[in-house]
Amino acid sequence: MARQIQPSATLAAGVKAKQLRAQGVTVYDFSLGEPDFPTPEHICRAAVEAMQKGHTHYTPANGIPELRSAIARTYERLYGLRYSPEEVIVSNGAKHAIYNTVAALCGPGDEVLIPAPGWVSYYDIVQMTGAKPLWVPTHPDNGFKLTPQQLRAAISPRSRLLLLNSPHNPTGSVYSRAELQALAEVVLDSPLMVLSDEIYEQLTYDGVEPTCFATLHPDLRQRTFTVSGVSKTYAMTGWRIGWACGPAEAIRAMTNIQSQQTGNSCSISQYAALAALEGDQRCVSEMRRELAHRRELVCRRLSEMPHIQLIRPEGAFFAFFDVATYFGRRWNGRVVNNAADFCLAALELAHVNLVPGSAFGTEGYVRLSFACQFRDLEAGLDALERFLRSGR
Repeated sequence: MARQIQPSATLAAGVKAKQLRAQGVTVYDFSLGEPDFPTPEHICRAAVEAMQKGHTHYTPANGIPELRSAIARTYERLYGLRYSPEEVIVSNGAKHAIYNTVAALCGPGDEVLIPAPGWVSYYDIVQMTGAKPLWVPTHPDNGFKLTPQQLRAAISPRSRLLLLNSPHNPTGSVYSRAELQALAEVVLDSPLMVLSDEIYEQLTYDGVEPTCFATLHPDLRQRTFTVSGVSKTYAMTGWRIGWACGPAEAIRAMTNIQSQQTGNSCSISQYAALAALEGDQRCVSEMRRELAHRRELVCRRLSEMPHIQLIRPEGAFFAFFDVATYFGRRWNGRVVNNAADFCLAALELAHVNLVPGSAFGTEGYVRLSFACQFRDLEAGLDALERFLRSGR
């Protein structure tokens, strides 16, 4: 099993960029899905206070009651969705919550349907549990959103779980409520459970409203596992706090799994996450406003570059664009045949670090993260345009 698991493509891209930086090269690193903002001060203060109060020991495996209650209150505030603390588990980041969910629900050979493109770790996480990941191809004409027809065609007698993500990584697309409702009708006519990864839920633009999948029908509440965390919304990637909300019986099974893996999430980080959810939310709107400013720059510049087809992002902080027109061209004598070749050439020749769409299950595209300083975006986009125009 271990030999089948690949390293995270986004983390691997970041390592290569760091190697170039160590050689004194200026690299425009657009590979990582990590906000560059500092964690807000009131959150850091809460962590220090937690240490000073002695909250430095084991907690319940599923998280401190105060944080689980705060997570439940957050869903009621945002969506009118009521969870009890027993229906919430706190994990070591949303990635861990996704693993726990799949491990608790799926057995060997059970199929997990993953719309492609999809986040780089979904496929390997499913493989690690012994379940069978299946990419379900989508189409760029509607922003690579899964349609009811595509979902219905993918369901087989072994299908156990559908993995949805909105706002979406890598495309930045956001499913409308009507689009999710149409998928929900297919789910309700099937035996599928749903894992809804909503980690970017508070990072949307142009007045686009996110939808929590579990709110779409009363019966979905018992068939949906909602995953999120503090990493993206509060610039807390290193604090490693995520969660899953769902039926209490399954949450207990996930707690048992986690108790044998890691035990509890970091006690100090849990108190910081509590401050994030219960504290002043102006930091979220300020970060969202800055990300929207960067998004406008990226969309404008990419639209001006030759042969680039961009899906305009409505959420998250990614641009996903088609570079297939450049396949077969040469840069310094090297031929680019696919998205991985394109990204390697862009990094080594232009020092622009991107992630190939093949890592997300879709060839011909690359992902650019605009979660970085505005001036770096400007300079990196200049370098990318020079690179594109230099191919022959």
